[in-house]
Amino acid sequence: MVSILNSLITSKARVKILMRLFLNPDRHAYLRELADEFSMSTGLLSDELKQLKKSGFLESEKNGRQIHYRANQQHPLFSELNSMVRKALGMDRIIDSIVERLGDLESAYLIDDYAEGKDTGLIDLILVGDIDQVNLTDLVAKTEKYIGRKIRTLILGRAEFDSMSRVFGDRPMLLLWKSGELLRQEK
Repeated sequence: MVSILNSLITSKARVKILMRLFLNPDRHAYLRELADEFSMSTGLLSDELKQLKKSGFLESEKNGRQIHYRANQQHPLFSELNSMVRKALGMDRIIDSIVERLGDLESAYLIDDYAEGKDTGLIDLILVGDIDQVNLTDLVAKTEKYIGRKIRTLILGRAEFDSMSRVFGDRPMLLLWKSGELLRQEK
């Protein structure tokens, strides 16, 4: 799916920006942060950010000397782009497989880098519920091959998750699934 995005959008910088800002649209980023993360020049990224803002895909807000960018959730194509990014990263496949085969899943959270929209190759998931750990290990191995990324899981019961809320404190966290269906960002 990432290759599909690359073929539809010829600018690799633009694809990286969309992946970063549309996976978790409540988060924002500024030019220097993105340049460091992507190892790209600020000039190239500045042009791409301006173009994406001009076409309405991004919103910006000045914060001191920095301009912070985030996905424009009011854009008519927002839901489709958000869905494409989730599919490109394999999130839909991971959650669908877990729900179908692993027991009683109450909720699933993406944490850390991917919750910020950073495609680092290591996906951290918190699964809340009564999960079959033997089947999870098998499923994770198969899914990792399919999506080309490593998956690290933490399984917690509801009470355990609630009592550990302090541990997750300031860490980026994105609710992916709850009570029967994949969450869609629609506003």
